[in-house]
Amino acid sequence: MPNPLPALDQRFTDFIEQQKMFFVATAAADGRVNMSPKGLDSLRILSPERIVWLNLTGSGNETSAHLQALNRITLMFMAFEGKPLTVRVYGRATLLHPRDDGWDDLIGLFPAMAGSRQIIDVAIERVESSCGSGVPFYDYKGQRGDKELVPHYDKMGEEKVRQYWSIKNQKSIDGFPTNILG
Repeated sequence: MPNPLPALDQRFTDFIEQQKMFFVATAAADGRVNMSPKGLDSLRILSPERIVWLNLTGSGNETSAHLQALNRITLMFMAFEGKPLTVRVYGRATLLHPRDDGWDDLIGLFPAMAGSRQIIDVAIERVESSCGSGVPFYDYKGQRGDKELVPHYDKMGEEKVRQYWSIKNQKSIDGFPTNILG
């Protein structure tokens, strides 16, 4: 990956803002590496050195556990249409829960979505690109989360979502704590 940058330039910012999905990778010093696909209207570039994304409730909470165990994160964006390009953003991240100072300052950047559990605030340390010629073309048909994920947690309601967190989101698959409930 030639020509690493310390921050996003305008070309990469424009590219990232056009993507419909991205991937997040994290790992603790031991255990499994986790990579998760993300979608919806959940990512904002605040500056060339800072990205925030809204993490919604899921069956696990690996990103949170890993960042608390070893604070490093990689975001990957790929072109599924147009010219081939893959962009990786490396950095450190701060976790914000609805109970934390700073949550109210950032949550307004995103549309209201049931199941919102964390905002991940990424301090960018390095940006690299590769050609992406091995990535296949795909036709975008819409966000599955708009029809399945968000309505599911909306129907559950806030109290049942918190109960779900207490059952499914307290620890990573390797047993690392997530501190989802404080």
